[in-house]
Amino acid sequence: MSNYKPPYTITTKMVNLISSISEELTKIEYNKQDIITPKLRKKNRVKTLAGTLEIEGNFIGEEKITAMIEGKRVLGTYQDVLEVEGAINAYKEFENYRYDNLDDLLKAHKILMKDILKTAGSFRSVNVGVGSSFGVSHIAPPYGIVPDLMRDLFSWLKNSDEHMLIKSCVFHYEFEFIHPFSDGNGRIGRLWQSVMLSHWKDVFAIMPIESMIRDNQEKYYNTLEISGSIGESTPFVEFMLEIILDTVRKVGNKVGNKVGNSLSDNQLLIIENIKVNPKISAQKLSEIVGISKRKIEENLAKLKAMKILKRVGGTRGYWEIIDEI
Repeated sequence: MSNYKPPYTITTKMVNLISSISEELTKIEYNKQDIITPKLRKKNRVKTLAGTLEIEGNFIGEEKITAMIEGKRVLGTYQDVLEVEGAINAYKEFENYRYDNLDDLLKAHKILMKDILKTAGSFRSVNVGVGSSFGVSHIAPPYGIVPDLMRDLFSWLKNSDEHMLIKSCVFHYEFEFIHPFSDGNGRIGRLWQSVMLSHWKDVFAIMPIESMIRDNQEKYYNTLEISGSIGESTPFVEFMLEIILDTVRKVGNKVGNKVGNSLSDNQLLIIENIKVNPKISAQKLSEIVGISKRKIEENLAKLKAMKILKRVGGTRGYWEIIDEI
């Protein structure tokens, strides 16, 4: 058994973030049997896929990803479509991966990069530098020691008693530092952290953490570089715990909306008509729904407060559906 332990320091900030994450998870866990629906799982899986792909420059988008999951053909570059297919298939196996099994990670890479990379599922056989907007920001370890580094990392995963929240963040950083594959490292690193978290709490299977990383992409890369410059993952661990907390809160807020403020039949009808005609007027909605214009406006205000609708372009603009649980 390897005695390897990645370099990092437990900070007060980490402890406080773990406590906050645990508190937020308790709120979701209490009602999760009623609120973690197949619809929510699918919706957040699409957000996850779009997020992790967009970080890598693939902007095919949630609508087309949803269509591809449903078996429909979509327009896109050959490379983009292959990347989406690989990501969909890799995440299909999400619940089957053993987080502390190196062979399973290699399997995930093989699925992800099938038809894209001839060496899919195998460690790189060349030395690489990881680029940034300023040039090469990180020279990855020589390819010849990658297998040993990965075995040491997985030995630590299997045997460490560290809290899973810490362990998953440290793993994410160390994996990106080693950069074991010639391509697909970012996608696999993010996937594997989510796999680890879902082994700790199964509700993480519906947490679109990758989407939240995408929204904080510049800081994500900056913090990876900062950790690399000081030789330990501490800044990256703190950053990722913040991302996890924000994601849990976002899902918790939407779940709370569903539990405490179930949409009325009128609100559902309003949403359905806005889907068909985003520029529909309150007066027209009043005629279709069969309630007064004032009641329509009250319901629209509630849907805005619940972060389900937003108004784009003022009074002459249109309605946009942000989310619908």
